[in-house]
Amino acid sequence: MSEGSSRGQDWSRDEIDLIVADYFDMLRLELAGEKYNKTERRRALQQFVKRSDGSIEFKHQNISAVLRELSLPWIWGYKPAKNYQKTALPAGIERYLDSRPTFVADDTRHVVPVLRESGIIFLEQAPQVTSAEVETTTEMRRLMRKSDPAARDARNRELGRLGEAKVLEDERARLKLFGRDDLARKVQWTSQELGDGAGYDIRSFDARGRERLLEVKTTTGTRTTPFFISENEFSFSEERPDAFRLVRLYQFGHEPGGFELKPPLEKAVNLKPTNYRASF
Repeated sequence: MSEGSSRGQDWSRDEIDLIVADYFDMLRLELAGEKYNKTERRRALQQFVKRSDGSIEFKHQNISAVLRELSLPWIWGYKPAKNYQKTALPAGIERYLDSRPTFVADDTRHVVPVLRESGIIFLEQAPQVTSAEVETTTEMRRLMRKSDPAARDARNRELGRLGEAKVLEDERARLKLFGRDDLARKVQWTSQELGDGAGYDIRSFDARGRERLLEVKTTTGTRTTPFFISENEFSFSEERPDAFRLVRLYQFGHEPGGFELKPPLEKAVNLKPTNYRASF
């Protein structure tokens, strides 16, 4: 399917700027839990963008595809469609984000979702580690550098807190399902009660009473969105490989999923140094 209009023409820069702005405004409402009417939005957009309903719908899906590749939140009702203008669309999204840097900066109003009621997140198998480089364009590589999802999630303390709270709740519920109410009462939110220096966030147990020391990493992005591991967390994983588990939550706020990583972490993920400690 072509992403152009019924006339078979690619979208112009002005048209892309208009639909990208419209998309992000809807995304802002969705993340805030506010309702909006997609049909009314599309009709209003057609006053300025002379495209068919199908063309506009598909372009919205194209924008979702770019945002998913960036590990940014996207509108759940617009399933990502990857057949997009590889140069023009990322450039349009870059122009929008450059004009509104709070979307990818420290403004948690735009990146903390409204967490809907959900049951226990049953942890699935972790993604396979690969060293293969993903082919992409210069525009997408530049956009990825500007919207570094690992840095964004690390800055977003409220997102991290919500993820930890969800894992805490799930650990207690899981132990109760195993008939271990005694252990459920002992589950501790360590990072809140004792601070961040322990090397993990939550002290829990398995059904046999063995410790589970959980470091929680949360993102609104996909299951392969990169994340940061601190030197303290990595060192602790080596000290307590029997108990340490890294719990990764993803798509948080839509249809959250998760998986666990166990030491040695260097076999579970590709680790790349990102900064250095300088001293005299």
